[in-house]
Amino acid sequence: MSRSKIKAMPVETKNAFRINFGLVLAELICIPAFVIEMKRALDGNALSWAYVFEWPLLGLYAVYMWHKLRQDERGDGPRRPVIFDEDDPELDAWNAYLATVHQSDAPTTPDERST
Repeated sequence: MSRSKIKAMPVETKNAFRINFGLVLAELICIPAFVIEMKRALDGNALSWAYVFEWPLLGLYAVYMWHKLRQDERGDGPRRPVIFDEDDPELDAWNAYLATVHQSDAPTTPDERST
């Protein structure tokens, strides 16, 4: 088949594939690592007990992130609008303070600029 006859995958499908592939890859790392560390811990390696609990937590975090990314991809995620308050006296006061600080730090004579 020539390249012109091969259809490109839609962007949504590519992103969904990448998200799903990321989860599969993460779980393919976490599950065997858990099994290996469990065997090592049961054989007497005390440090491996920390990893026995760490790998499942990382696997659960991967599932959580997969779920959030899938929601965002489908447009189901929570959307919070960013609201800028035009009249913020605290922000105005802070910006005025920063302006005075930067103004007092600026060199005033040519001799001070060179040092």
